[in-house]
Amino acid sequence: MKPLSSSDAAQEKYVVPGLERGLRVLCEVGKGDGTVTAPDLARRLGVPRTTVFRLLATLERLGFVQRAENGRDYSLGMAVLRLGFEYLASLELTQLGAPLLERVRNEFNLSCHLVVRDGPDIVYVAKAAANTPLASSVNVGTRLPAHATVLGRVLMAEMALDELRALYPDGTLAAVNSFTPRSVEELHALLQRDRRRPYLLHEGFFESGISTLAAPVRTQGGAIVAALGVAMPAVPLEDSRLERLARSVCDSAAELSSLLNYRGQDDAYGFDKKLNGMVA
Repeated sequence: MKPLSSSDAAQEKYVVPGLERGLRVLCEVGKGDGTVTAPDLARRLGVPRTTVFRLLATLERLGFVQRAENGRDYSLGMAVLRLGFEYLASLELTQLGAPLLERVRNEFNLSCHLVVRDGPDIVYVAKAAANTPLASSVNVGTRLPAHATVLGRVLMAEMALDELRALYPDGTLAAVNSFTPRSVEELHALLQRDRRRPYLLHEGFFESGISTLAAPVRTQGGAIVAALGVAMPAVPLEDSRLERLARSVCDSAAELSSLLNYRGQDDAYGFDKKLNGMVA
């Protein structure tokens, strides 16, 4: 076993084993199809069944897990959802981004979203819903596969091939439709083209009949930390309206980046380029 460094050893001194086990149990309950039995948890974690039952009883009492009617299966409880929403609401990103999403929504009556990446998924962290049927298609907290979405491509645009291979160790990617890249190499080639564009626009990339237009949000140092985008019915837009929409999305993403202390070039979103070169 590799010896602990002095900093690791100091941190280890303050670890509460019972709390660590409880959190590990909570993480395992949320995996797979969302339900699991106590014996399965004990086997996965290498923890005695009696310990797992006690941990589950504590988590159930606090609302973090709930038991199915059969009395054996456990799933995540509402307390996890409440905690997640409280976390999202506390993010500086969402607090700063909310009025910008609303501005785009109000101007074009299109639902505007802010998403971040969590491993191979994107997570919707803020939403300004338009008064249209399309507005209810996703909600805050919705997770989608990053490789199969325009917003995910924006978030991963600057990832190197070795980073993508670490993210997708199997090398193959689950297909959603004919647009979905099937391998890490295919995804990397797509992202290399994406990174040359100030924004992405694609019809039906994840869901048929829906177009997404999105731009990156950067933080201090230039790293992409979020994607700001709109969802709209996949119908042709007049060039003038499309250009106004693209500029609004890019301006909002740039303004949010500035609020996050990004100090990049003034025309980071490249509107000196021709509009027809921006469609993915």
